[in-house]
Amino acid sequence: MKSFFSPPTLKQTLWCLGLWIVFYVLAYLYVGLMPAHFMITATFLLLFFTNDTLRKLSYALIPFVLFAISYDWMRLYPNYMVSPVDVQHLYEAEKDLFGISTAAGVLTPNEYLFQHHWPFVDFMCGVFYLCWVPVPMLFCIGLFFMGKRSLSLRFSIAFLLVNWIGFIGYYVHPAAPPWYVMHYGFEPVLGTPGEVAGLGRFDELVGMNIFHGIYCHSSNVFAAIPSLHAAYVFVAFLYSLLGKCKRWVQCLLAFISMGIWWSAVYTSHHYVIDVALGILTAFIGVGLLECVLLRWGPLKKAFERCSAFVE
Repeated sequence: MKSFFSPPTLKQTLWCLGLWIVFYVLAYLYVGLMPAHFMITATFLLLFFTNDTLRKLSYALIPFVLFAISYDWMRLYPNYMVSPVDVQHLYEAEKDLFGISTAAGVLTPNEYLFQHHWPFVDFMCGVFYLCWVPVPMLFCIGLFFMGKRSLSLRFSIAFLLVNWIGFIGYYVHPAAPPWYVMHYGFEPVLGTPGEVAGLGRFDELVGMNIFHGIYCHSSNVFAAIPSLHAAYVFVAFLYSLLGKCKRWVQCLLAFISMGIWWSAVYTSHHYVIDVALGILTAFIGVGLLECVLLRWGPLKKAFERCSAFVE
């Protein structure tokens, strides 16, 4: 009977521990170590050192680790230090394109929904928003254990690529979210702390500071364009189509994606424009990987080697 526990080789062990030590040193020196860093490390090392199957899974999940590191390190050089922050122009464009006429004048969808909200919808929006990273990770793990390991790796790489494209957007065009305008007006106040906005109503309903705990660690509030919340589960949906997954999986991912799109606007975290650009970013990232990068000789060969390892 094959043993469940099968440690890595000495070479694999040295590479793994060496890279994590380098990461800890750099994080300590430049951004500061936080509990999340140790949680990510513990999870990865548990998978890596348990057995060969979980070791290959940890390899497929490396792009998610790189995403977390990339997002965290944006604190080192915020996007508002690179380009001017768009506060008023985005607000006015949203009102021109999607404004809702009321007795008090034209309101953005966010402003209208801020005045009209319901406890059940508040609860569901919180549930949808909690899916933004866990669902893509579970989808990646599900593909891996369903025998679609190469597709799992492709998806995780696409997830990382979509994030990097979105991060470039953050630096090219820093933009304030709707809640910022409600609290601070049109003047950019650099270094503004994160805000739960409408998601605070979910925390009140469940009696826990879930989103308060998340948004107090926000790397930068001027990162509304594109809405990567709108992109994450949608990328999983696109790969459920590419991988010909079961119809219920495709429908569930489509439902969660649309729920997040609605929640982003309903809770005043994003404008409709931000959500549309987030969806576009997902299409660009997946298209770039599948139609360009994986068809370019050197990268195609590199991916085939990585795919062969996880298979």
